[in-house]
Amino acid sequence: MSKSTIAITVKLFAVYQEAYQVPELKLEFPEGTPVQTVQEYLQTQHPELAKWRNVTRFGINLLFVEPDTIMQNGDEVVLIPPVSGG
Repeated sequence: MSKSTIAITVKLFAVYQEAYQVPELKLEFPEGTPVQTVQEYLQTQHPELAKWRNVTRFGINLLFVEPDTIMQNGDEVVLIPPVSGG
């Protein structure tokens, strides 16, 4: 019997949006997946994003969360890389 999956929306900003050329992605993960797995998945698709691994912050449903926070079905996830100032 397979584990249940959850469907999430990933809002992309800055370097993540530049890599994907879209403002958001609809993804599915196994139930019980931590939010940092989204970043790991994006990096497998676009390895150039790996340099942002240790400086990206995570948000779920407009709240900042820790990387090990477990996602729920229907969550809106944001990955927030550092914004370069001028």
